[in-house]
Amino acid sequence: MPHLAALSLLVRDYDEAIAFYVGKLGFDLSEDTDMGGGKRWVRVTPKGGQTSLLLARATDDAQQVRVGDQSGGRVWLFLQTDDFARDHAAFVAAGVHFREAPRHEPYGVVAVFEDLYGNGWDLIEPAGV
Repeated sequence: MPHLAALSLLVRDYDEAIAFYVGKLGFDLSEDTDMGGGKRWVRVTPKGGQTSLLLARATDDAQQVRVGDQSGGRVWLFLQTDDFARDHAAFVAAGVHFREAPRHEPYGVVAVFEDLYGNGWDLIEPAGV
């Protein structure tokens, strides 16, 4: 059955992005393969998750200006959790910047945070979890 395996995320530097996603968000480093010529195939995956982020180092001016703004400023990545309070506290302790305080919505508990480049993410615990 088809599934979404990965999303490409533009980054300035592989190692700084790995440090954030693995070190601060607790993702697994699923793959880090040297492709030659300074390119690497780097995937990070939320623990227990199926879909990875493919960390793609920006290589030209057009890509560089998109780092941190692949969605035009909108939240476009959604990290679902089964324990919002636990993960929110861990992220705050790790220095992750939240744009807002947690809020309760009909669909669940949510707060917007930023990755190291300013991309907006929702940390969300769906209602009924």
